[in-house]
Amino acid sequence: MQTEILWTAPALALLIGYLLGSIPFGIILTRLGGAGDLRSIGSGNIGATNVLRTGRKGLAAATLLLDLLKGAGAVLLVAHLWPGEGPLAGVGAFVGHCYPVWLRFRGGKGVATLMGIVVALHWPVGLVYAVVWLGLLATIRISAVAGMAAAISAPLAAALFGRFDLVLMLLALALLVIWKHGENIERLLDGTEPRIGRGRGRDVADTDADTATGAEIRQHD
Repeated sequence: MQTEILWTAPALALLIGYLLGSIPFGIILTRLGGAGDLRSIGSGNIGATNVLRTGRKGLAAATLLLDLLKGAGAVLLVAHLWPGEGPLAGVGAFVGHCYPVWLRFRGGKGVATLMGIVVALHWPVGLVYAVVWLGLLATIRISAVAGMAAAISAPLAAALFGRFDLVLMLLALALLVIWKHGENIERLLDGTEPRIGRGRGRDVADTDADTATGAEIRQHD
């Protein structure tokens, strides 16, 4: 009985995180906004970049914000209910976004959701994440590189700030972000990965369906 009680909070933390993380805001917003089924547009991805391909910048910005907030919300809610279980909720939210059961486990790449998780767990690490992500987007303008670098910065920053309790978890999530960017990495190695900010008239995808910033982004698939 005592063992069951010990496992209840962690299991519920993962479940709540997963359910919140798996909410496909991109699909919901494009349908409510009359922009069609996001899965039949562009890359079919559920993130903000693909929403931007509908030409609705407001919907894309809202998708980005909500994907970030669902990660933060999962951590904060569970931490309030069961102190100490916030990181597990973050893992659940990230996996839910990347592999939502409602969409046959075809989700996004997790960059925005991971930022929300990191900010909620330890805001200084989240600040580093944001600076790396937005800084690289503004300079080299390759979204996949910015997203992967931001994800990698999270465990490094956690170690720098002495949050060694978060390092292994954030490292695992960063590796999953990199795994989700497999096709982008192939294009980077081939020298064919496009940059952001060069107009939207051409049907060429940028990189990460979760790293839209409202800029003019080229299609990457």
